[in-house]
Amino acid sequence: MFELWIGGLMSDLAPPRGLRAREHNAKQTSDALTEVELRAYQTHGFVLRRKVFLKGEIEQLNSAIDLLASAVIAQSHEGHEYRIDGRRFVDLNDQTLQFEPAPFEQDLRVLEPAHPRCMPILTLLNEARLVLPMRQLTGCDHVSLWTDKINFKRPGGSEFGWHQDAPYWMHDAAHLTQLPNVMVTLDNVVPGSGGFRVVRGSHQGGIRAARNDGSQLEGFYTHDDEVDWSKVVEFNEPAGSVIFFDPFLIHGSACNQSAKRRRALIATYQPANLPTLKTKQVVNLG
Repeated sequence: MFELWIGGLMSDLAPPRGLRAREHNAKQTSDALTEVELRAYQTHGFVLRRKVFLKGEIEQLNSAIDLLASAVIAQSHEGHEYRIDGRRFVDLNDQTLQFEPAPFEQDLRVLEPAHPRCMPILTLLNEARLVLPMRQLTGCDHVSLWTDKINFKRPGGSEFGWHQDAPYWMHDAAHLTQLPNVMVTLDNVVPGSGGFRVVRGSHQGGIRAARNDGSQLEGFYTHDDEVDWSKVVEFNEPAGSVIFFDPFLIHGSACNQSAKRRRALIATYQPANLPTLKTKQVVNLG
């Protein structure tokens, strides 16, 4: 049985009849979203499920990510390095490495996409616990991967400013409303560690006004006036939790002021048989 969080209320809900996990799963859980969850997603722009993935599953995934991070950092000198707003980026084949600002410029901030060189990530993204909800949120019987990334959020790691995902993708995808996201927490998130946060209901306003601060990426960040702080929800959740959220939802995170890292895997799904954002390969799931 998993813990379900809806609109500020947490309850323990037994999986609905007919939606129990396959017998080979180590724990019983409901894979598909319930009607209550679907209404909450439509209203609030997100749904949280706690304890979806087991401790052992997350530990194995983190071990694979450790190897992946070491490998891409070791090869980063082979890629094309450049700066955006003073921050270090490296394009290594079809992957983009974002590094932390000084004094942590050797530490990864984001790796996108992560799945081409990490089969355990692709295996997790193919899990029914993610695929079945994504079929519902895309409105399609079959889905594929649009993109995925690892947010590393080391101790002292920088913030992710308020933004929507739709403006990043509007020139690459004609199906913006069919690009739901899911975040999988890879570490226990504690207050002060820069947990994921959203502006509840902000997905209903379409693409919001962007910053006009003169930065290179100003068009991709949401203007501060669009953020209603009375509706901000921050997630300090255990590892293995998942948050499904709308591509138009305003979201971000503060800097990590704790002594512990705060890793997360974020993946975006889409209708089947469509190419991914960066590699342009079709990665059908489920």
